[in-house]
Amino acid sequence: MKQPLAYVHPEAKIAPNVVIEPFVTIDKNVVIGEGTRIGSNATILEGARIGRNCNIFPGAVIAGIPQDLKFRGEETTAEIGDNTTIRECVTINRGTASKGKTIVGNNCLIMAYCHVAHDCLVGNNVIMSNATQIAGEVQVDDYAILSGGVLVHQFCHVGSHVMVQGGSLINKDIPPYVKAARYPISYAGINSIGLRRRNFSNETIRDIQEIYRYLYLSGLNNSDAIERIEAELPATKERDEIILFVRNSQRGIIRGYL
Repeated sequence: MKQPLAYVHPEAKIAPNVVIEPFVTIDKNVVIGEGTRIGSNATILEGARIGRNCNIFPGAVIAGIPQDLKFRGEETTAEIGDNTTIRECVTINRGTASKGKTIVGNNCLIMAYCHVAHDCLVGNNVIMSNATQIAGEVQVDDYAILSGGVLVHQFCHVGSHVMVQGGSLINKDIPPYVKAARYPISYAGINSIGLRRRNFSNETIRDIQEIYRYLYLSGLNNSDAIERIEAELPATKERDEIILFVRNSQRGIIRGYL
């Protein structure tokens, strides 16, 4: 259902039951799935791919061209999964030649005034609270929560099930299952409350805590800690995920307790 005061480019592909409120602008080369609602004054630009049952609030801008001086007008996309809510005045830029797309996954909540820059990969069930800003080519894994006013440096990686304190500046990678807080940002324990809410067993949480004792409380450097974790702790999905994350970190992981 399109209001007469909205503009929709004739080449846009929009499911029949999408609600488009007044003063919306939808450009060419846009795809919007069934059940989605586009709030008044939202702008959906060329290259947007929006899934089913999303809720795009007033003033949001999806698929704006990248704020990257290397961008040369290449055809790229900004892709939003199903059941995701994009609140007021959020901006999500499309990709560059680097990755070709910016992705926000399923069941996400991106609160007002957040910014997702070019080529970011945001997983499923991610929450970004008000005014959080993530720079280009940042990766945020499933179930991560970035509290209000968080700033994320380009190329950083935030692991799954992470909880980040509001107002934090992230300039290192944050490994899975932890809380990150303080200035400069550092390890602040396991996100045990979040893990219990997601039905992680007490045994699994204790295993994760033991892994991080090696990484952050043993006095070992990361390489030696990983070797001991592999030698002394049983293989689990969570153990292997943490080991892989630390080994693949390009920027280094956040520091331990101050």
